[in-house]
Amino acid sequence: MAVIYADANNFKDNISTGLVLVDFYADWCGPCKMIAPVLDQLSTEMTDVKIVKVNVDNVPQVAQQYQVMSIPTLILFKDGENVAQTMGFQSKEMLTTWINKNK
Repeated sequence: MAVIYADANNFKDNISTGLVLVDFYADWCGPCKMIAPVLDQLSTEMTDVKIVKVNVDNVPQVAQQYQVMSIPTLILFKDGENVAQTMGFQSKEMLTTWINKNK
C-alpha cells in the first residue's frame, strides 16, 4: 500500500479504520528524511498497516491536537484510537517489532 499524505481535511478519515501508522514529519528534519525509506519499505511489507504522513509545517493543527513536540513522532492508531507513540528515528526492525507488539 502506498504512503498517504494527509491534511487537516482528510486526517480523521485516514485513521478511522484499521491499523494506521502516522508519521509526523517536516521536510527540513534530518531524522525524518532518514526514516522515510523505512516507512516506504513497511508500506509494501506490512500490508495490514496503512502509513500516513503529516507535515507539521503544513498541518500544524493536527500535530498540536496530538501534542507532537518533536519530530519525527510516530503514532499508531487502531480504529481511530491512539494505541502507541514513539519519537525519533527507528530502524525497520524496531518499527516492525513495535507495531506487532501494539496490534
